[in-house]
Amino acid sequence: MAMRSATAQTVRRTTAVALILAAANLGLAHAAPAKAEGAFAGLNGSWTGSGQIRLANGESEALKCKAYYTPKDGTGLGLAIRCASASNKIDLRANLVSQSGRVSGSWEERTFNAAGNVTGQASNNRLTLSINGGGFSGAMMVS
Repeated sequence: MAMRSATAQTVRRTTAVALILAAANLGLAHAAPAKAEGAFAGLNGSWTGSGQIRLANGESEALKCKAYYTPKDGTGLGLAIRCASASNKIDLRANLVSQSGRVSGSWEERTFNAAGNVTGQASNNRLTLSINGGGFSGAMMVS
């Protein structure tokens, strides 16, 4: 039975990875314009949208998300994303900081109890990010 539990946990984490990356891509790509300054100026506000998520088993499901972006002190960004598909929900929180074009921060996903780090670059209206933790890694580019 322990083997079965470990396999189920791996499937849940893999699904969480797919949902987290889809939510991050959907949210950042469609954020509202802002009056704030700094690397995250264009991400101030809230957004709702939908898309598709490909699950670990290869199937796809419709995905709906709500994202909230809060620039902090010109160099920081608070992020909250909630997404749901037919079989999964995520509740993601992240705090990012940009200094001299370098982005760093942390994230946590509360439904799947996963957490990790974010690193990357911000320049010329482009974010290039590496997302690590919770037993997986991913990359994202937003322009």
